Amino acid sequence: MGVAVVSFMAFAASQVGSPGPANMAMLASGARFGLRRSLPFVSGVVLGKQLLIWPLGLGLLSIAHTAPVIFSTLKWISAAYIIWLAWRIANLRLKPGSETGKPFSFWLGLLIHPFNPKAWAMITVGFTAFVNPGTTPLQATTTIAICLLIAQIVLHPIWTFGGEQIARTVAGRPGEKYLMWTLAALTVASVLFVLFVGGTA
Repeated sequence: MGVAVVSFMAFAASQVGSPGPANMAMLASGARFGLRRSLPFVSGVVLGKQLLIWPLGLGLLSIAHTAPVIFSTLKWISAAYIIWLAWRIANLRLKPGSETGKPFSFWLGLLIHPFNPKAWAMITVGFTAFVNPGTTPLQATTTIAICLLIAQIVLHPIWTFGGEQIARTVAGRPGEKYLMWTLAALTVASVLFVLFVGGTA
């Protein structure tokens, strides 16, 4: 019984560290506001995944088999939210280290994963592929929640810091506009991949 922790941690690191709506948003936030001013937003993103893990692990996942229409509807609502977020990213302009402008809030960060189809897919795979038969829902949920929390605490700030460093190179230059539109396009593409192709990449 239990969760295949080592295997799941490798899976979690690959998924949390790969491009997706959350990482693109943090890259954009770091580019626009810097790591320090983005920390409340990053904290919201980290905690927001817990808002998915616990309800799914403690029973909501079983509803997917009995009422698939509910999950299908949520999936498309989520996609619409992420596309709106991508539009915001596309229209940001970089001012690395600047104290002007209002950074993304903790509350916006908190909503990203509950509206992120990639996060739903990642967590679902975690429960269906790495939890051994006979494991209690509480044990499985606690283990998966801790593993993903560790992966996020390590990897999300790296994406945000990466955005800050990129901004120092392109801010105020012709490539700035194209960078932000590329981030937005990658955000949308990562959602469309999950919606139409499936999987967790």
